[in-house]
Amino acid sequence: MGEFDVIARYFKRPARRAALGIGDDCALLQPAPGTQLAISCDMLVQGRHFFADVNPHSLGHKALAVNLSDLAACGAKPLAFTLALALPDANASWLAAFAQGLFELADAHDCELIGGDTTAGPLNICITVYGEVPLVNGRSLALLRSGARAGDDLYVSGTLGDARLALNALQGKLSVSASVLRAARERLERPTPRVALGLALRDIASAAIDLSDGLIGDLSHILKSSQVGASLQVDRLLPCIGCYPGSAYAKAEDQVDLTLEQWRTLALAGGDDYELLFTAPPGRRAAVALAAQSSQTPVHHIGQISANPGLRLLDAQGLLLPNPYASFDHFA
Repeated sequence: MGEFDVIARYFKRPARRAALGIGDDCALLQPAPGTQLAISCDMLVQGRHFFADVNPHSLGHKALAVNLSDLAACGAKPLAFTLALALPDANASWLAAFAQGLFELADAHDCELIGGDTTAGPLNICITVYGEVPLVNGRSLALLRSGARAGDDLYVSGTLGDARLALNALQGKLSVSASVLRAARERLERPTPRVALGLALRDIASAAIDLSDGLIGDLSHILKSSQVGASLQVDRLLPCIGCYPGSAYAKAEDQVDLTLEQWRTLALAGGDDYELLFTAPPGRRAAVALAAQSSQTPVHHIGQISANPGLRLLDAQGLLLPNPYASFDHFA
């Protein structure tokens, strides 16, 4: 099976939103009047971002999910994406499962594949995604990292730490039950992009980012871009971990026995969560709650933005904690 056979059999579909889709040297995408294009690109490399034995259906899902998560953090509506795919061989069953996982998520968000490239090589997936954000009286409704202000509330969506728990277990660093690993690995390999929440937070949130490298590191991007500081209530994060004892997400039979410090590390420096971290003025708390309800996404208030630079970690009693936590960095 040749390169163009792979494209035609597994990835070519009739153009819907695009003015011109797969088949020419360029795709043509026409944004709606009164909107801006939001564009993001992510690469997944075998051995760095996923295990060699990953289910190809899950890999197809995740490859697009991490890009949709970037659109969610910008408050952008998904439009289309391109796919650059390096393959060690054109394995028909692998390609069919990968394409199915990819297109199931794409169809769920009405986001069409409009072009890309295929080549032989070590397994490597690169997706560029396109979304749109409205302009209102010349003002963009895009959520940015630079809008946080002193006094804003700090929120996080969904669950944290489960992907890191799965990674640690798969690497043999801790032992968990088969059911815990199955649930945690689902979060690692099939993250949920919070697109509906991102759209609902337009004109409510003051700043936002998606959590890909760990909460500590990603929060630092907001603080730096907005030139503010923050106080983070660390122990409010623990019930957000799926298998934390007492978590609303945990099953009684699936408890994991970790130290408090291990739990905190999962929440603060886990990575691969793909939840939204965002800020909003205190006067918008009811609006945040409504956005969470309308998008069917749990949202947790975890701290405050301050004028004083730096990040302060506080325990349940409000006492200052040391900050030895580091988020993932490819070149650190």
